[in-house]
Amino acid sequence: MSSSNLPLEDHAELLEWRIGSEEAGERIDKYIADNLDMDGVSRTQVQEWIKSGAAVVNGKPVKTNYKLSAGDLIALGIPEAENADIEPEDIPLEIVYEDSDVIVINKPRGMVVHPAPGHSSGTVVNALMFHCKDLSGINGMLRPGIVHRIDKDTTGLLMAAKNDLAHVSLAEQLKEHSVTRKYIALVHGNVPHDQGTVDAPIGRDTHDRKLFTVTDHNSKPAVTHFIVLERFGDYTLLELQLETGRTHQIRVHMKYIGYPMAGDPVYGPNRSNKSIALNGQALHAAVLGFTHPRSGERLLFEAPLPADMEHVLNSLRLR
Repeated sequence: MSSSNLPLEDHAELLEWRIGSEEAGERIDKYIADNLDMDGVSRTQVQEWIKSGAAVVNGKPVKTNYKLSAGDLIALGIPEAENADIEPEDIPLEIVYEDSDVIVINKPRGMVVHPAPGHSSGTVVNALMFHCKDLSGINGMLRPGIVHRIDKDTTGLLMAAKNDLAHVSLAEQLKEHSVTRKYIALVHGNVPHDQGTVDAPIGRDTHDRKLFTVTDHNSKPAVTHFIVLERFGDYTLLELQLETGRTHQIRVHMKYIGYPMAGDPVYGPNRSNKSIALNGQALHAAVLGFTHPRSGERLLFEAPLPADMEHVLNSLRLR
């Protein structure tokens, strides 16, 4: 993404932050870098945007070392992504459903959904570009067709749009919380309640901008519902339904209520040790439902647990 002299309203995306008293005195470049929910954007990139006038304070351009004051309004225009030479790749996909508007796949563990700066191959997008030849362009060059995403080591169902009509419809359904998204997860501990809801806002961790946490600081509402499926004493198998779709939402919410995801190398109880024999968190996107953007038909898809997660569960049952 390059710097741009476009008016802010002509950028691909416009973001705003209102500065509170606790953020007063912080440099604008650091503040934006810490609070921007975008993969692969460095502080140097943010500084370029500020220098180009893509970031302003109270409607006026500032320098990269500007110290923020309480009440300041930051506006940032995100430029269109440049062509990052994303190449179609003949990567096998497990296709659950496909027509001329949408495609639903069952994503394997370890596969990144979309390219990021410095990582332009081996992703779902590379595979989709080879398979489909036609994807919506609303999200720019780096994320064609991508309406939502699941983490690299989360398995399961993911939908993509083949044209802009489908993309607009699916994105609006996500915004209105009318998309059905159910996950199966194995968490540490014995969850005592048969069901429950976690309603806690999520934002970037101020101590580590790569992580997310429950916070009132520059956060967004996040709601996760859960039902207990099976108990193993020191582990619990849950079905979780997303009402919102924040980055790392289930993993953050489970950690927050004291039942972190098994196998999670980032939000797990001990980031240096694997708790189970999985290369990543025990989290599977099992159910995906949405209204077809052209026909209006309600579609619902299910994907069975991956073999490695089934193996872990069977091992727990046999103890």
